[in-house]
Amino acid sequence: MQLLTTTSELDQACAQFETSRYVTIDTEFLREKTFWPKLCLIQIAMPGFEVLIDPLAEGIDLSSFFEVLKNPNVIKVMHGCRQDIEIFHKEAGVIPTPLMDSQVMAMVCGYGDSISYEALVKRIAQGTIDKGSRFTDWSRRPLNEHQLTYALADVTYLRDIYESLETELEKTGRLAWLSEEMNILTNPETYNQSPDIAWKRLRYQDKRPHIMGVIIELAKWRETQAQTRDLPRNRILKDDAIREIALQNPKTPEDFDKLRSVPRGFIASRNAAGLMEAIETGRKLTKNDLPPPPPVVDNRPGIGPLIDLLKVLLKYCCEENQVAPKLIANVADLERIASDENPDVKCMEGWRKDVFGSAAMDLKNGKLALASENDKIVIITRD
Repeated sequence: MQLLTTTSELDQACAQFETSRYVTIDTEFLREKTFWPKLCLIQIAMPGFEVLIDPLAEGIDLSSFFEVLKNPNVIKVMHGCRQDIEIFHKEAGVIPTPLMDSQVMAMVCGYGDSISYEALVKRIAQGTIDKGSRFTDWSRRPLNEHQLTYALADVTYLRDIYESLETELEKTGRLAWLSEEMNILTNPETYNQSPDIAWKRLRYQDKRPHIMGVIIELAKWRETQAQTRDLPRNRILKDDAIREIALQNPKTPEDFDKLRSVPRGFIASRNAAGLMEAIETGRKLTKNDLPPPPPVVDNRPGIGPLIDLLKVLLKYCCEENQVAPKLIANVADLERIASDENPDVKCMEGWRKDVFGSAAMDLKNGKLALASENDKIVIITRD
């Protein structure tokens, strides 16, 4: 196996990759102790050729590799690649296009929700991966033979996996089903790390402005601190602490010390500089300053059981069509379908509507029913 440590070696290899219809790519990185991921190794392969790239090698210029990522004639194949793309976007402002995520491809082919790479290697490539090097320190040099072998397997098996899934998708006419998911992965907004939108990561909203405002400002303060100091968010302040501060409204150091999720003495430490200012700013935000709250589910009688029926129908439709439920709808979507006359959810459009959305509305409107026959769920149409 080749471990490339010089720019000239990398340029020669990338010239070869530029000629391929597709390349498979993976990375090894560290971010347990930092906010920004540290890129430690790049793996890339094409049919009949594969290399490892050491981005930590002294003087190496990765420009030719990033050119491969941008080449519109070369499909970039990765697995569960959001974090890898985040790294490329941070390092060089590059998002690989065109892109194929084998995890999403497998979901469309009926391999289940978020199937692991190891499972696909076993089921499609009939191989196994030695997991012994999974939690290694990829920043330490030199890398040993076991580490390099493990890392390279992340792109060599992926060639067979991609070709098999691509053939299956072409046969079933489902390649177009991937477009929405790939558009999300290649949209720069997906990797927007602006502190102004950090509150969205908390998935927590409150209708009361004085509480929601504090949540927004605390999340912004934490994100700024984490990025500036290059520390994980929870090393600055835990999610639970943001919620508790917003709800309990502490005003003095003594009030902070009474909070379960905040370390004792934290508010008086230098790490808390600007925290009280963020809280005060948040308290002053009005309803007009805040993002609109999420639509409320109408909890009228019968909604709960209807949502349960929709869950059964979703599982039935996905099994019949061999597609992962996660790609079709989530619980929030089902709640919207149950409570809204014209639900604004993605499963009411395109291929998702054909697979599930139309049937979901028919179930809600009494035009179909679910029954059991020979130990299986069956659909019964009703006038």
